[in-house]
Amino acid sequence: MRTGRIQSSSSCSASSSSTFPHPPRLTFASRNCKFPLLLSPRALSISQRASKSETQLSFSRKSNNKHLVPVGVGALVTSNTQGISSGPLIAEENIGVLLLNLGGPETLEDVQPFLFNLFADPAEELRKSLWAKNVPAKVYVGMRYWHPFTEEAIGQIKKDGITKLVVLPLYPQFSISTSGSSFRLLESIFRDDKYLVNMQHTVIPSWYQREGYIKAMENLIEKELQKFDHPEKVVIYFSAHGVPLAYVEEAGDPYKAEMEECVDLILEELEKRKITNAYTLAYQSRVGPVEWLKPYTDETIVELGQKGVKSLLAVPISFVSEHVETLEEIDVEYKELALESGIENWDRVPALGCEPMFISDLADAVIESLPYVGAMAVSDLEAR
Repeated sequence: MRTGRIQSSSSCSASSSSTFPHPPRLTFASRNCKFPLLLSPRALSISQRASKSETQLSFSRKSNNKHLVPVGVGALVTSNTQGISSGPLIAEENIGVLLLNLGGPETLEDVQPFLFNLFADPAEELRKSLWAKNVPAKVYVGMRYWHPFTEEAIGQIKKDGITKLVVLPLYPQFSISTSGSSFRLLESIFRDDKYLVNMQHTVIPSWYQREGYIKAMENLIEKELQKFDHPEKVVIYFSAHGVPLAYVEEAGDPYKAEMEECVDLILEELEKRKITNAYTLAYQSRVGPVEWLKPYTDETIVELGQKGVKSLLAVPISFVSEHVETLEEIDVEYKELALESGIENWDRVPALGCEPMFISDLADAVIESLPYVGAMAVSDLEAR
Protein backbone atom coordinates (compact mmCIF):
# COMPACT_ATOMS: atom_id res chain seq x y z
CA MET A 1 0.00 0.00 0.00
CA ARG A 2 1.19 3.48 -0.81
CA THR A 3 3.13 5.26 1.90
CA GLY A 4 0.89 8.30 1.57
CA ARG A 5 1.08 12.03 1.31
CA ILE A 6 3.42 13.95 3.59
CA GLN A 7 1.31 16.24 5.76
CA SER A 8 1.79 19.97 5.64
CA SER A 9 0.55 22.42 8.21
CA SER A 10 -0.60 24.79 5.46
CA SER A 11 -4.31 24.60 4.76
CA CYS A 12 -5.51 24.24 1.18
CA SER A 13 -8.95 25.66 1.77
CA ALA A 14 -8.39 28.90 3.60
CA SER A 15 -10.75 31.71 2.78
CA SER A 16 -9.80 33.80 -0.19
CA SER A 17 -8.46 37.28 0.27
CA SER A 18 -11.00 40.02 0.00
CA THR A 19 -8.39 42.19 -1.72
CA PHE A 20 -8.53 40.13 -4.92
CA PRO A 21 -10.59 42.18 -7.37
CA HIS A 22 -13.30 40.42 -9.38
CA PRO A 23 -11.77 37.10 -10.47
CA PRO A 24 -12.72 36.13 -14.01
CA ARG A 25 -15.55 33.65 -14.33
CA LEU A 26 -14.83 30.25 -15.80
CA THR A 27 -15.88 30.05 -19.42
CA PHE A 28 -15.75 26.28 -19.90
CA ALA A 29 -13.89 23.10 -19.04
CA SER A 30 -14.19 19.44 -19.88
CA ARG A 31 -12.81 17.49 -16.95
CA ASN A 32 -15.63 14.95 -17.19
CA CYS A 33 -15.61 14.48 -20.96
CA LYS A 34 -13.38 12.17 -22.94
CA PHE A 35 -13.57 14.12 -26.13
CA PRO A 36 -12.81 17.79 -26.74
CA LEU A 37 -15.67 20.22 -26.84
CA LEU A 38 -16.56 23.01 -29.19
CA LEU A 39 -15.99 26.45 -27.77
CA SER A 40 -19.47 26.57 -26.33
CA PRO A 41 -19.67 27.38 -22.63
CA ARG A 42 -23.45 27.38 -22.31
CA ALA A 43 -23.95 23.63 -22.50
CA LEU A 44 -21.34 22.88 -19.86
CA SER A 45 -21.27 22.89 -16.11
CA ILE A 46 -18.38 22.42 -13.74
CA SER A 47 -18.39 19.25 -11.70
CA GLN A 48 -15.60 19.65 -9.19
CA ARG A 49 -14.37 17.08 -6.80
CA ALA A 50 -14.66 18.10 -3.15
CA SER A 51 -11.57 19.99 -2.07
CA LYS A 52 -9.33 18.47 0.57
CA SER A 53 -9.11 20.65 3.67
CA GLU A 54 -5.38 20.09 4.05
CA THR A 55 -2.48 18.13 2.61
CA GLN A 56 -2.71 15.08 4.79
CA LEU A 57 -1.82 11.42 4.67
CA SER A 58 -3.76 9.85 1.82
CA PHE A 59 -3.73 6.66 -0.18
CA SER A 60 -4.11 6.28 -3.91
CA ARG A 61 -7.37 4.94 -5.24
CA LYS A 62 -7.61 2.39 -8.01
CA SER A 63 -9.68 2.88 -11.14
CA ASN A 64 -11.98 -0.03 -11.90
CA ASN A 65 -12.29 0.77 -15.58
CA LYS A 66 -9.77 2.49 -17.86
CA HIS A 67 -12.22 2.84 -20.74
CA LEU A 68 -15.06 4.89 -19.28
CA VAL A 69 -16.98 7.09 -21.70
CA PRO A 70 -17.55 9.82 -20.77
CA VAL A 71 -14.56 9.93 -18.51
CA GLY A 72 -15.34 10.44 -14.84
CA VAL A 73 -13.14 11.45 -11.96
CA GLY A 74 -10.11 9.18 -11.62
CA ALA A 75 -10.41 7.46 -15.00
CA LEU A 76 -7.43 7.08 -17.30
CA VAL A 77 -8.16 7.98 -20.92
CA THR A 78 -6.71 5.44 -23.31
CA SER A 79 -6.02 6.11 -26.97
CA ASN A 80 -8.82 5.25 -29.38
CA THR A 81 -7.16 5.49 -32.79
CA GLN A 82 -6.92 1.80 -33.66
CA GLY A 83 -7.87 0.74 -37.12
CA ILE A 84 -6.70 3.86 -38.90
CA SER A 85 -6.85 3.41 -42.65
CA SER A 86 -3.71 3.43 -44.77
CA GLY A 87 -4.87 6.55 -46.62
CA PRO A 88 -4.99 10.11 -45.28
CA LEU A 89 -7.86 10.92 -42.93
CA ILE A 90 -10.23 13.65 -44.11
CA ALA A 91 -8.00 14.16 -47.12
CA GLU A 92 -10.28 16.80 -48.64
CA GLU A 93 -9.87 19.04 -45.60
CA ASN A 94 -7.00 21.35 -44.69
CA ILE A 95 -6.38 20.51 -41.03
CA GLY A 96 -4.53 22.72 -38.59
CA VAL A 97 -3.52 22.31 -34.94
CA LEU A 98 -2.93 25.41 -32.83
CA LEU A 99 -0.72 24.88 -29.77
CA LEU A 100 -1.22 27.51 -27.07
CA ASN A 101 1.09 28.65 -24.29
CA LEU A 102 1.92 31.83 -22.38
CA GLY A 103 5.51 32.51 -23.43
CA GLY A 104 7.34 35.39 -21.77
CA PRO A 105 8.97 38.77 -22.39
CA GLU A 106 12.40 39.19 -23.94
CA THR A 107 15.04 40.27 -21.42
CA LEU A 108 18.31 39.20 -23.10
CA GLU A 109 19.31 38.84 -26.73
CA ASP A 110 18.97 35.04 -26.75
CA VAL A 111 15.66 34.82 -24.89
CA GLN A 112 13.41 35.09 -27.92
CA PRO A 113 14.80 32.07 -29.85
CA PHE A 114 14.97 30.11 -26.59
CA LEU A 115 11.29 30.71 -25.89
CA PHE A 116 10.32 29.87 -29.46
CA ASN A 117 12.30 26.63 -29.46
CA LEU A 118 10.59 25.54 -26.26
CA PHE A 119 7.44 24.94 -28.28
CA ALA A 120 8.71 24.77 -31.87
CA ASP A 121 10.35 21.38 -31.24
CA PRO A 122 7.22 19.73 -29.76
CA ALA A 123 5.19 21.30 -32.56
CA GLU A 124 7.40 19.75 -35.22
CA GLU A 125 7.35 16.37 -33.51
CA LEU A 126 3.57 16.53 -33.23
CA ARG A 127 3.32 17.32 -36.94
CA LYS A 128 5.50 14.32 -37.76
CA SER A 129 3.42 12.07 -35.52
CA LEU A 130 0.17 13.21 -37.12
CA TRP A 131 1.51 12.59 -40.61
CA ALA A 132 2.74 9.15 -39.53
CA LYS A 133 -0.85 8.47 -38.42
CA ASN A 134 -2.17 9.52 -41.84
CA VAL A 135 -3.36 12.97 -40.73
CA PRO A 136 -1.55 15.57 -42.90
CA ALA A 137 -2.05 18.48 -40.53
CA LYS A 138 -0.12 21.70 -40.13
CA VAL A 139 0.88 22.63 -36.57
CA TYR A 140 1.13 26.21 -35.33
CA VAL A 141 2.42 27.76 -32.10
CA GLY A 142 0.59 30.71 -30.56
CA MET A 143 1.87 32.32 -27.35
CA ARG A 144 -0.07 34.74 -25.21
CA TYR A 145 2.73 37.12 -24.26
CA TRP A 146 5.58 36.67 -26.74
CA HIS A 147 6.46 35.70 -30.28
CA PRO A 148 4.97 33.93 -32.05
CA PHE A 149 1.90 35.68 -30.67
CA THR A 150 -1.48 33.98 -31.00
CA GLU A 151 -2.49 36.69 -33.46
CA GLU A 152 0.53 35.84 -35.64
CA ALA A 153 -0.35 32.16 -35.61
CA ILE A 154 -3.96 32.92 -36.57
CA GLY A 155 -2.73 35.06 -39.43
CA GLN A 156 -0.69 32.14 -40.77
CA ILE A 157 -3.64 29.77 -40.30
CA LYS A 158 -5.77 32.02 -42.48
CA LYS A 159 -2.99 32.39 -45.05
CA ASP A 160 -2.67 28.59 -45.28
CA GLY A 161 -6.41 28.21 -45.84
CA ILE A 162 -7.04 25.93 -42.87
CA THR A 163 -10.63 24.62 -42.88
CA LYS A 164 -10.60 22.49 -39.72
CA LEU A 165 -8.74 23.67 -36.61
CA VAL A 166 -8.01 21.83 -33.38
CA VAL A 167 -6.95 24.12 -30.51
CA LEU A 168 -4.61 22.33 -28.10
CA PRO A 169 -3.21 24.20 -25.07
CA LEU A 170 0.14 22.91 -23.81
CA TYR A 171 -1.24 22.84 -20.27
CA PRO A 172 -2.28 19.36 -19.07
CA GLN A 173 -4.75 20.85 -16.56
CA PHE A 174 -7.26 23.60 -17.29
CA SER A 175 -7.11 26.93 -15.47
CA ILE A 176 -8.79 30.22 -16.23
CA SER A 177 -5.37 31.84 -15.80
CA THR A 178 -3.61 29.74 -18.46
CA SER A 179 -5.78 27.94 -21.02
CA GLY A 180 -8.70 30.20 -20.14
CA SER A 181 -6.63 33.31 -20.83
CA SER A 182 -5.66 32.01 -24.26
CA PHE A 183 -9.24 30.97 -25.03
CA ARG A 184 -10.57 34.41 -24.14
CA LEU A 185 -8.02 35.95 -26.51
CA LEU A 186 -9.09 33.55 -29.27
CA GLU A 187 -12.71 34.48 -28.66
CA SER A 188 -11.93 38.14 -29.22
CA ILE A 189 -9.98 37.36 -32.39
CA PHE A 190 -12.71 35.09 -33.79
CA ARG A 191 -15.45 37.60 -32.97
CA ASP A 192 -14.14 40.18 -35.43
CA ASP A 193 -13.11 37.89 -38.29
CA LYS A 194 -15.61 36.47 -40.78
CA TYR A 195 -13.19 33.77 -41.97
CA LEU A 196 -12.63 32.50 -38.44
CA VAL A 197 -16.29 32.65 -37.47
CA ASN A 198 -17.11 30.25 -40.30
CA MET A 199 -14.06 28.00 -39.86
CA GLN A 200 -14.77 24.65 -38.26
CA HIS A 201 -12.90 24.24 -35.00
CA THR A 202 -12.81 22.51 -31.65
CA VAL A 203 -10.86 22.81 -28.43
CA ILE A 204 -9.18 20.32 -26.11
CA PRO A 205 -9.40 22.22 -22.81
CA SER A 206 -7.38 19.72 -20.76
CA TRP A 207 -5.79 16.32 -21.26
CA TYR A 208 -4.22 15.34 -17.93
CA GLN A 209 -6.19 12.08 -17.87
CA ARG A 210 -4.72 10.71 -21.08
CA GLU A 211 -2.81 7.45 -20.80
CA GLY A 212 0.16 8.59 -22.89
CA TYR A 213 0.75 11.64 -20.70
CA ILE A 214 0.35 9.68 -17.44
CA LYS A 215 2.63 6.83 -18.53
CA ALA A 216 5.25 9.20 -19.92
CA MET A 217 5.35 10.99 -16.57
CA GLU A 218 5.53 7.63 -14.81
CA ASN A 219 8.51 6.57 -16.95
CA LEU A 220 10.43 9.77 -16.20
CA ILE A 221 9.77 9.50 -12.46
CA GLU A 222 10.87 5.87 -12.32
CA LYS A 223 14.04 6.66 -14.27
CA GLU A 224 15.01 9.54 -11.96
CA LEU A 225 14.28 7.52 -8.81
CA GLN A 226 16.87 4.95 -9.87
CA LYS A 227 19.59 7.61 -9.66
CA PHE A 228 19.26 7.71 -5.86
CA ASP A 229 21.21 5.28 -3.66
CA HIS A 230 17.99 4.31 -1.87
CA PRO A 231 15.10 4.98 -4.29
CA GLU A 232 12.46 3.67 -1.89
CA LYS A 233 13.31 6.39 0.66
CA VAL A 234 12.86 9.28 -1.76
CA VAL A 235 9.87 11.58 -1.28
CA ILE A 236 8.22 12.36 -4.64
CA TYR A 237 7.52 16.06 -4.66
CA PHE A 238 4.91 17.24 -7.19
CA SER A 239 5.27 20.99 -7.75
CA ALA A 240 2.50 22.72 -9.70
CA HIS A 241 2.18 26.31 -10.82
CA GLY A 242 -0.06 28.13 -8.36
CA VAL A 243 -3.12 30.27 -8.99
CA PRO A 244 -4.90 32.75 -6.70
CA LEU A 245 -7.23 30.98 -4.31
CA ALA A 246 -10.10 33.20 -5.42
CA TYR A 247 -9.94 31.65 -8.89
CA VAL A 248 -10.88 28.30 -7.39
CA GLU A 249 -13.24 29.33 -4.60
CA GLU A 250 -15.02 32.25 -6.26
CA ALA A 251 -14.62 31.72 -10.02
CA GLY A 252 -15.03 27.94 -10.13
CA ASP A 253 -11.64 27.18 -11.64
CA PRO A 254 -11.27 23.35 -11.79
CA TYR A 255 -7.46 23.60 -11.73
CA LYS A 256 -6.93 22.34 -8.16
CA ALA A 257 -9.29 19.39 -8.61
CA GLU A 258 -7.71 18.45 -11.93
CA MET A 259 -4.22 18.74 -10.46
CA GLU A 260 -5.03 16.47 -7.52
CA GLU A 261 -6.68 13.94 -9.82
CA CYS A 262 -3.67 14.03 -12.15
CA VAL A 263 -1.32 13.24 -9.26
CA ASP A 264 -3.60 10.39 -8.17
CA LEU A 265 -3.53 8.88 -11.67
CA ILE A 266 0.27 9.01 -11.82
CA LEU A 267 0.56 7.42 -8.37
CA GLU A 268 -1.83 4.63 -9.33
CA GLU A 269 0.29 3.79 -12.35
CA LEU A 270 3.48 3.92 -10.27
CA GLU A 271 1.90 1.57 -7.76
CA LYS A 272 1.43 -0.98 -10.52
CA ARG A 273 5.22 -0.97 -10.84
CA LYS A 274 5.60 -1.49 -7.07
CA ILE A 275 6.70 2.11 -6.58
CA THR A 276 4.98 3.27 -3.40
CA ASN A 277 7.08 6.20 -2.25
CA ALA A 278 5.77 8.92 0.04
CA TYR A 279 4.68 11.96 -1.92
CA THR A 280 3.40 15.50 -1.58
CA LEU A 281 1.86 18.19 -3.80
CA ALA A 282 2.43 21.93 -3.43
CA TYR A 283 2.12 25.07 -5.52
CA GLN A 284 4.88 27.40 -6.69
CA SER A 285 5.33 30.79 -8.40
CA ARG A 286 2.95 32.86 -6.27
CA VAL A 287 3.22 36.64 -6.58
CA GLY A 288 1.54 39.61 -4.93
CA PRO A 289 -0.27 40.00 -1.60
CA VAL A 290 -3.33 37.84 -2.30
CA GLU A 291 -3.63 34.27 -1.09
CA TRP A 292 -2.78 31.53 -3.57
CA LEU A 293 -3.40 27.80 -3.54
CA LYS A 294 -1.69 26.09 -0.62
CA PRO A 295 0.51 24.46 0.48
CA TYR A 296 3.23 26.69 -0.95
CA THR A 297 6.29 24.99 -2.41
CA ASP A 298 8.91 26.95 -0.48
CA GLU A 299 7.18 26.45 2.87
CA THR A 300 6.65 22.76 2.19
CA ILE A 301 10.32 22.19 1.33
CA VAL A 302 11.34 23.71 4.67
CA GLU A 303 8.78 21.54 6.51
CA LEU A 304 10.02 18.39 4.80
CA GLY A 305 13.56 19.17 5.89
CA GLN A 306 12.36 19.74 9.45
CA LYS A 307 10.63 16.35 9.39
CA GLY A 308 13.89 14.63 8.50
CA VAL A 309 13.38 14.02 4.80
CA LYS A 310 16.81 13.52 3.23
CA SER A 311 16.00 12.68 -0.40
CA LEU A 312 13.58 14.62 -2.59
CA LEU A 313 12.59 14.18 -6.23
CA ALA A 314 10.88 17.25 -7.69
CA VAL A 315 8.25 16.61 -10.37
CA PRO A 316 7.10 19.73 -12.29
CA ILE A 317 3.58 18.46 -12.84
CA SER A 318 2.11 21.42 -14.73
CA PHE A 319 4.97 22.08 -17.17
CA VAL A 320 5.49 20.05 -20.36
CA SER A 321 8.47 22.13 -21.53
CA GLU A 322 11.44 23.53 -19.66
CA HIS A 323 10.89 27.14 -18.67
CA VAL A 324 11.91 29.70 -16.08
CA GLU A 325 9.78 27.93 -13.46
CA THR A 326 11.75 24.70 -13.91
CA LEU A 327 15.22 25.92 -14.87
CA GLU A 328 15.45 28.78 -12.38
CA GLU A 329 12.75 28.47 -9.74
CA ILE A 330 13.01 24.71 -9.16
CA ASP A 331 16.57 23.89 -10.26
CA VAL A 332 18.21 26.86 -8.55
CA GLU A 333 16.01 28.49 -5.92
CA TYR A 334 14.17 25.47 -4.54
CA LYS A 335 17.22 23.23 -4.71
CA GLU A 336 19.20 25.76 -2.68
CA LEU A 337 16.34 26.02 -0.19
CA ALA A 338 16.14 22.23 0.10
CA LEU A 339 19.85 21.87 0.83
CA GLU A 340 19.68 24.67 3.40
CA SER A 341 16.72 22.89 5.03
CA GLY A 342 18.63 19.65 5.60
CA ILE A 343 17.62 17.74 2.49
CA GLU A 344 20.82 16.08 1.28
CA ASN A 345 19.82 14.44 -2.01
CA TRP A 346 17.93 16.43 -4.63
CA ASP A 347 16.92 15.67 -8.20
CA ARG A 348 14.26 16.79 -10.65
CA VAL A 349 12.25 14.98 -13.29
CA PRO A 350 12.77 16.72 -16.66
CA ALA A 351 9.86 18.23 -18.52
CA LEU A 352 8.26 15.93 -21.09
CA GLY A 353 9.35 18.00 -24.08
CA CYS A 354 9.44 15.72 -27.14
CA GLU A 355 9.15 12.41 -25.28
CA PRO A 356 7.80 10.02 -27.97
CA MET A 357 4.96 8.43 -25.96
CA PHE A 358 3.72 11.87 -24.93
CA ILE A 359 3.86 13.30 -28.47
CA SER A 360 2.15 10.25 -29.95
CA ASP A 361 -0.68 10.51 -27.45
CA LEU A 362 -1.14 14.22 -28.17
CA ALA A 363 -1.47 13.27 -31.82
CA ASP A 364 -4.10 10.70 -30.88
CA ALA A 365 -5.97 13.36 -28.92
CA VAL A 366 -6.04 15.55 -32.03
CA ILE A 367 -7.27 12.68 -34.21
CA GLU A 368 -9.99 11.74 -31.72
CA SER A 369 -11.19 15.34 -31.70
CA LEU A 370 -11.68 15.60 -35.47
CA PRO A 371 -15.22 14.15 -35.52
CA TYR A 372 -16.21 16.89 -33.07
CA VAL A 373 -14.98 19.77 -35.16
CA GLY A 374 -17.87 22.00 -36.20
CA ALA A 375 -18.70 25.53 -37.23
CA MET A 376 -19.67 27.86 -34.37
CA ALA A 377 -21.42 31.17 -34.22
CA VAL A 378 -19.29 33.75 -32.49
CA SER A 379 -22.06 34.28 -29.94
CA ASP A 380 -21.32 30.78 -28.66
CA LEU A 381 -17.73 31.79 -27.96
CA GLU A 382 -18.78 34.28 -25.34
CA ALA A 383 -16.14 34.76 -22.65
CA ARG A 384 -17.76 35.53 -19.34
